[in-house]
Amino acid sequence: MKHKALIWIIVAIAVAVALAAVMVHVYMKRPTAIRRSIPIEGAVIRRDADSHKELPIEDVAVTASDGVVSAQTRSDASGYFKVVLERQVWSGQPIVVRFEHPEYQPAEFRLPGSRLQVDDNLHVVAMIPLPEPEKPGPVRKESVVSNIRVRYTINSRTESNVGSAVKTFQVVNKGNVPCAEHSLCSPDGKWKAATGSASLDAGHDNAFGNVRASCIAGPCPFTKIDPSGFEHGGQHISVSALNWSDTATFLLEAEVFHTAISSNVRESYPVVFGRTLNFTLPPTQEGVSLEADLDGAPMVFPLGPNLYLSWANCTARTDAGKDKTTVYRCELKPGYRF
Repeated sequence: MKHKALIWIIVAIAVAVALAAVMVHVYMKRPTAIRRSIPIEGAVIRRDADSHKELPIEDVAVTASDGVVSAQTRSDASGYFKVVLERQVWSGQPIVVRFEHPEYQPAEFRLPGSRLQVDDNLHVVAMIPLPEPEKPGPVRKESVVSNIRVRYTINSRTESNVGSAVKTFQVVNKGNVPCAEHSLCSPDGKWKAATGSASLDAGHDNAFGNVRASCIAGPCPFTKIDPSGFEHGGQHISVSALNWSDTATFLLEAEVFHTAISSNVRESYPVVFGRTLNFTLPPTQEGVSLEADLDGAPMVFPLGPNLYLSWANCTARTDAGKDKTTVYRCELKPGYRF
């Protein structure tokens, strides 16, 4: 009896050791290398009690990390950011997303480290501006910028009707001639046919429009006009006609339009919130300048490609939509006020 009990104990120990070995093997072979992408996106703005002054913050360093892997990106001119963290599927560590900018206090938020759920929220992060350091020296009176207007030019193409053009041509043929040995035939292949054509040139910077071609004399029911040479207009147009009866006469007529570039100067007024002014311009704008009174004296400040103003720091971004509107933002430099 004792001998049998000993045998069963040995068998139980062997089974336990085998199960432990299998579990260790499975654990060691688990797919730790499998990764998945965790996209985290949102916008960074300046914290302010007035929502009109919650401006987007550009060039914020954004870092996402779960303590094992990390990913970095920077916010664009609209404050938008998207960072993609490639982490292990089996990782359950929380994700910390940190935001840093030299002019703002650091900010961060945490995401739960769920293995099954992916965060798809849009995160709006409001960063607190650092207090401006006091500058030593005498305090001078702030210059006042007022009566601000945005001036720009829009170039557009204009067309004006400058006349018309007319041309006639004939297609000579003899009717009722079988098409047996002729290269050109009627559409049904029965009768001998002939073809003729005419062309017109509108001249430099001109184009034809409202082009018409018609048969005006002869057996017109037995003719066919090919409109492919004039249906889209243009500086040069042409027309051809097929005639499978007696001689027919055709008329080509069109209106002539002159194309020119016209420049229109336009003005708009920016919107001011606190120490920042905002305005938008269409994609076809050129020669942007700001007209303003500086301490009561009217002045013109060309913005230029570098967006330089002596009294403000300006940025611009182009919307990704269809209209491609450019959004400008200018923040006053120290020593100036609106």
